[in-house]
Amino acid sequence: MHTNRKSYRPYIGPCDPCRPIRVKYYETPPNLYLGYQPYGLQQYDPCTALKKGTLWPALFAPYSNPYKKREGEQENDGANA
Repeated sequence: MHTNRKSYRPYIGPCDPCRPIRVKYYETPPNLYLGYQPYGLQQYDPCTALKKGTLWPALFAPYSNPYKKREGEQENDGANA
């Protein structure tokens, strides 16, 4: 099974002026995994399609911010150590 969100670990240099982001994420569009559009693909009704931005559920990919802190999670920046 594929996933639309991919991640990688960038190089963090010893002289970087900013606090590092240890894992970076990027999104890939669902059409990369569809190949060609098959005949008779399921469709949303027009109102739902306008809200979701696509007519076909197979091409819908909701986005959630991977960098946003979750509830109850604390940021550990090393300043309190």
